[in-house]
This record gives sequence, structure tokens and C-alpha cells, in this order.
Amino acid sequence: MAQPRTYTSDVMTDAVRQVEAARAAGRRGPISAVARELNLDRRLLQSWVTNARANAAAAAPPPTASSTHTGVDLVLLPDGLLHCRFCQHPMTAVFTWAGLVYDCPPPCRRPVLNATAVASAVGLVVLRHAAHLVPALTHPKAASIAAGHAHRLITRITAGTHPSDLRITWPTTRPPRPVPPGHLHLARNLATTDPQRARTVLRNVLTGIDPTTTATEIAYAEAAHLLAPLLPGEAAIRWADYAHRGLTHLHGPTHPHTLTAAHTLATAHRQAGHHQRAYHLLRELAERLAATAGSDAHPTLAVRATTALVLHDLGHHHAAHTLLTDTIDRHHRAHPGHPATARMTKHLDHLRQRHTTDRDSRPRAAVNPPAPVVQA
Repeated sequence: MAQPRTYTSDVMTDAVRQVEAARAAGRRGPISAVARELNLDRRLLQSWVTNARANAAAAAPPPTASSTHTGVDLVLLPDGLLHCRFCQHPMTAVFTWAGLVYDCPPPCRRPVLNATAVASAVGLVVLRHAAHLVPALTHPKAASIAAGHAHRLITRITAGTHPSDLRITWPTTRPPRPVPPGHLHLARNLATTDPQRARTVLRNVLTGIDPTTTATEIAYAEAAHLLAPLLPGEAAIRWADYAHRGLTHLHGPTHPHTLTAAHTLATAHRQAGHHQRAYHLLRELAERLAATAGSDAHPTLAVRATTALVLHDLGHHHAAHTLLTDTIDRHHRAHPGHPATARMTKHLDHLRQRHTTDRDSRPRAAVNPPAPVVQA
């Protein structure tokens, strides 16, 4: 029997849902696979998926961790706990046509993971090993509730290709070694005057610590944060990531120490040439600073200025110029006479010169540049 030339909205919606479910399950080529199963033209199904995503993005704002999903309170994993097995970076919850999923920033192209399924799988682990950590509240100790307490039991979760493909890293069972008194204070004072000696002191503090598996202690996190700027390349990233994860776990994502560690991590990625990753970290940091310190606070505007420089490194010269110009104007009005305004202006002049002498010499990277700062 010949297929009809027109399709009802129910047919299109159901087909799109099957595509998103296949993608969340980690199937390869979900559009092609569903098109074959439903005997549809692949290009037609692709257009339905594209239109559905555009409509969903325009109509539905991203829900928060406490929003209601199918009548059940969805509890997301604590920030910084879930990492991608392929790119090793933290995964974040984003809203798509299929609902909340965990995804990685570009250029990682791993399949997304259904956030509800991941929370349920992690919650079952928590209930199996430490159910006493989970308050009963008004209903049984559901896995979705237990997932919110995962950071109290688990050091790191590494995600594979599907929601149940999770590698759990448990805290070390040996007691933490005491840090010699005064070592962190000494290293902090030596960081600018004698970096070689500071590195030696900090490496002694961190001897035997594996930044990918060792449970976080405050002294280790602070030592790693001090050590990262003194190291090159991947070593700096490894310790900066450990410090950021540890301080996020110990203090929360918006604590001043955590935000400083996030800036250190972004700087390490930028110096290693990972401009795409640095851009996403700086953009997230600017949003958190705006929420905690204010959109006109000097730290917020300083991070936006650095974000503009990274945008220029990525080849987005016009977006970088616009963002930095708006940031300078806002900083001048909010902090008259502050020396940072002059430094930002020098950066802007340098960007203009680079753009003139090396116009469009670098390939553009696919990012979503932030909207220019709106002047009050």
C-alpha cells in the first residue's frame, strides 16, 4: 500500500520522539534508523526533527533542577560530578525536544544521556550502598531523590554511551595524609617570587594524590589550585580541574573560592590552546558572577573582557570586538578611574591591529557568542 503524501501532526510528533529516544539511548544514526523502521524518507524526517527542535527551543525555557517532569520532582546530579568518558570534561544538563539530557560542550560529539535515566541509575547505587544518607521526605526513598546525595558518597562518575554505562569512582579508603603546617601559606607567598620553590613545596603536599580518583580534602584542593598556574599544558589542566571539582564539592558552585578555581581552569585551557573549552568555562563563570556579584561588578566585567579575547582567538572577530567594546563602556561607567578600563582598551586596540594585519586567517569555530552587554 502506497504511503500517504501528507502526514498528521500526531504521526510527525511520534516520529520525532522516536528519534530523540534513539539518540538518548546512544544509537548510531538515529534519524536514518527511525526512518527505515517507519518507512519514511530520511530527509523528510530530518526536516521534522529540525522544526520540532526549533519550536521547542522557542517555546520552552530550560527547566531548573527542581522543576516538575511528568509529575515527579527531577533531581539532577550535583555540578561537576558527571564526566564524559570520551572527552573527560564535566557533562551538563540541557533541555532538548526529548526533555532534559546530559551533554558535553563542543567539540565532543558523544550521544546525549537522558537525565532522568542517569539520575535513576546513580540513585540506585546510592540506595544500595548508603540509603541512610537519603531522607524519606513524604514518599519512599526514590532513586531520583537519592541521586541528589550522590556527592556525599561518590567522588566521580564517568559516563559511557548509555545511561547505565557508568563508572563510579569511590573515595580512597586510606586516611588522608596530614599537610605539614604552614606549607600552603609558604607556597602562596612563593608563587610570585620563587615559582620553582613553590612548585616543589606543592608537589610535596600532593605526593601520592591522583587527581582523577583521590577524594577531595580542602588542603589538597587548595594546593592543586596553587600548583596549576605554575605548570604547563595538560598538567596545569589536570590539577586545575581537580581543584575546581574539589572546591565545588566542598563549598558549592557559587562560592568565591570555587569561582576563582573556575577562572584558573579556564586560563589553563586557554594557555594550552583549548580555546573552545576556555570559552564555555568563561561564559558560565560570567553568568555565575553576574548572579552573585552583579552584572556591573568588576570581576564579572573582567571575565567578559577575557571572553572577548577568546572569541577573537576562535576567529569571531566582530563578536569579540562588540563584546569588548560594550564591556569597556560598562566598566568605565560603573568603575570610573579603575586601571582595568585602560588595560581593556589596550586589548581592544591590539585586537583591531591583529584583525587588520591577519584578517580572517584562522578558520572559524562553531560557538554561540554571547549577546552584547546591554547598556543601561
